[in-house]
Amino acid sequence: MAELKITQTRSYIGTKPKQRGTLRALGLGRIGQTNVLPDRPEIRGMIARVPHLVEVVEEA
Repeated sequence: MAELKITQTRSYIGTKPKQRGTLRALGLGRIGQTNVLPDRPEIRGMIARVPHLVEVVEEA
């Protein structure tokens, strides 16, 4: 199964509470922090809510 390497690139200061919660659910909290998660529709949906705060790299 493919995986997604998600890195937080921008601060969540000034964002809406739902976006902050989404970052926490993705396992992120600080700029530069990275998490590897499975490529599933649920994860893709969370990434779609905060594309301006994260960078995503697909891993095989």
